[in-house]
Amino acid sequence: MVVLKENNCIINKSNKNKENVNVNVNLTAEAGVVAAATDSSSSSTCAALNDNDNHHPYAFHVSGPRNVSSPSWREIIKSSWKNGNYKRTVIACFIQAVYLLELDRQENKTEENALAPKWWIPFKYKLSQTLIDERDGSIYGAILEWDRSAALADFILIRPSGAPRAVLVLRGTLLKSQTIRRDIQDDLRFLAWESLKGSVRFNGALEALKLIADRYGGANVCVAGHSLGAGFALQVGKALAKQGVFVETHLFNPPSVSLAMSLKNIGEKAGFAWKRLKSMLPSSNETPATSEVGENANTPSSGLKNWVPHLYVNNSDYICCYYTDPAGAEGNQELENKENVGPKNGQAAAKLFVLSKGKQKFLEAHGLEQWWGDDLELQQALSNSKLISKQLKSLYTLPA
Repeated sequence: MVVLKENNCIINKSNKNKENVNVNVNLTAEAGVVAAATDSSSSSTCAALNDNDNHHPYAFHVSGPRNVSSPSWREIIKSSWKNGNYKRTVIACFIQAVYLLELDRQENKTEENALAPKWWIPFKYKLSQTLIDERDGSIYGAILEWDRSAALADFILIRPSGAPRAVLVLRGTLLKSQTIRRDIQDDLRFLAWESLKGSVRFNGALEALKLIADRYGGANVCVAGHSLGAGFALQVGKALAKQGVFVETHLFNPPSVSLAMSLKNIGEKAGFAWKRLKSMLPSSNETPATSEVGENANTPSSGLKNWVPHLYVNNSDYICCYYTDPAGAEGNQELENKENVGPKNGQAAAKLFVLSKGKQKFLEAHGLEQWWGDDLELQQALSNSKLISKQLKSLYTLPA
């Protein structure tokens, strides 16, 4: 026992005990205040983080669709997936989820605060697989599958009619330090060659699409992409169609500008000028033979015409606007109001949805968010424009 002296007075035992009690009480109280302050600080930090996530510009409830409800048991009676606007909106949300999967990865987000899942969970889908570019570790695509467990929890006993069993979604260019190099590399590849087949991502996407098509059947599978991702989706869908497997394809702002296309156009114009020049020259008495084989070479086979991709194009977007150019097509665009239309008279065609809002800034016209907007007014056409005919030409060629 320590005896304390202060001002020449000795503190007795009883007073000391009281003093100890007071000191202990004070220390306990101070510890409680510190602990409470620490807890309060931690709670405030967590609350601030959650508040930031809740108000993140890419949070589903902030920038997602406003008038699209989650599936319910009524889907058994009347499926929302049969509505073209609903399907377009949901698939655009799935593509947005892939962009956010990569952003979540770059920002080291956890399952608790990740943004991406909020873009597929409301529609009763789940993440099955991510497509990763091993060169830089970036996520460029994902496979989403119908979540039967989540559906049963809301008394949705069967998958709604028209809802795909699995969806392969591919993002476009992401101008971030960790992704810009490989993304731009593929952009330049398309710009130079109008083909993405030499890309590592093409092989990965094609393998993933074959996997789910073999597992669930082509009729139950969908592939979709935005911008550069739409270029990949078109080419892997086309590659599978050549093998007789037709998957529903949705392309948002697909790239339509390339150096290869420009050179082809120059060659075509030169050829046309040469034919006109030849027609003006004196001709021999020989009757030019018309090659029936050549004419029939571009005739679609009975099966290949079943693949009709959906293209969503904004006239103000210079990356994709050339899909609306009818120049050089044998027929004009045929306006339709029905969803289930296909190519007629053996023409290579696609469902073309054109958005015209007057003059817009590029980022707005090329953005993905516009495709789930409330005020969206699309002109739908079954189009065999010059560019679409070129893209699908090899599909509609009979084998030699």
